[in-house]
Amino acid sequence: MSELINENDNRATIRWRLLTGASALALTGYVAASAVAKAEDASHPQLWIELGGELSRLSDGQETFSPNFPDSPARPSIFSPSQKFERTPLYSIDEYGRLLFQPEGSDWSFSASIRYGRSTSNKHVVQQTNPKAFHLLRHYYGQTNQYTGFPSAERFADTASGNNEEHFILDFQVGKDVGLGMFGKNGSSTVSLGVRFAQFHSKSDIALKSDPDFHFSYKYNPYVLYFGFTSSKLLKGQAYHSNSASLRATRSFRGVGPSLSWNASAPFAGNPEGGELALDWSVNAALLFGRQQARTHHQTTGRYHGAQYGDAVRPIIFQGPTAPDHSRSRNVTVPNIGGSVGLSWKLQNFKMSAGYRADFFFNAMDGGIDAHKAYDRNFFGPFATVSIGLGG
Repeated sequence: MSELINENDNRATIRWRLLTGASALALTGYVAASAVAKAEDASHPQLWIELGGELSRLSDGQETFSPNFPDSPARPSIFSPSQKFERTPLYSIDEYGRLLFQPEGSDWSFSASIRYGRSTSNKHVVQQTNPKAFHLLRHYYGQTNQYTGFPSAERFADTASGNNEEHFILDFQVGKDVGLGMFGKNGSSTVSLGVRFAQFHSKSDIALKSDPDFHFSYKYNPYVLYFGFTSSKLLKGQAYHSNSASLRATRSFRGVGPSLSWNASAPFAGNPEGGELALDWSVNAALLFGRQQARTHHQTTGRYHGAQYGDAVRPIIFQGPTAPDHSRSRNVTVPNIGGSVGLSWKLQNFKMSAGYRADFFFNAMDGGIDAHKAYDRNFFGPFATVSIGLGG
């Protein structure tokens, strides 16, 4: 019996020693892994400074200036319409900067970013005809001479258009990496909450001039002397309209509101020590509460130079509108969505990225002239950034 008891005690001792050894090995492994993880975390920069730029394709809609002249066409039909030359700037080069801070050993991050862009578009287009010269006979002291005259006017359309655009976007965000290794050891998936501030401003200055219907007026009487000239088709005068119109407008939006974003990165080639390639993408949304303003002034004037008037006399036959000035201001809520996709190359504390980014702000601007008309403000195009990590 005692031998059986001793055998059971030995087995219990062996099992205890095995359990103790396994526990000690697991604890040793855990401590070693923790040390390695802390060493890796310590090697990661705590502060990233990111600088870059973007070639943005702009979608800055606003109402076209198309004045109406009741007594004559606005411009000759043979010429291109003025709206073709009134377009707002198509592109801008944006500047971008970002600071990202991630405390040591934490999966939380804090960031602040700024984006600024400005663009200008100026056009001056003159379209005109070249009317032929006319020939008259001059009788003076019994002598007859042929005289060649030149028109004092011609059909033309003159369009001068200047448009300026400026945008400024500021973000503050707090994020947490919730990837849990789903995109690899060095991958990340960060969900962030924050505040977005956006400010847009535009200015337009447009001037239109035209003579839509210049023509000669003749009097058929070969025997009547007219200012010393006579002809079988006697020139009586040159009649034409002279139209002019101008528009000056300033428009703006300023708003702030909560934002939500998701930024992810999935390495697919290389390693952190020798250089690593990754696919990066992001999605963002915000709801901005702000103020929308528009101030416009436009004037339309029509004159007529009849054959019976001298060259300096051009009476006004139309002028409008009766209320040329408009000022509007209202509180608005502007939804904003956007996203990006690109590739990045990272080597320890250095990172380069390039890709395509878009941001859409719905009904952000009052682009109307006489009345409110809401238009979107959109930005989309290729970007490139360079990041440097500090600390760690």
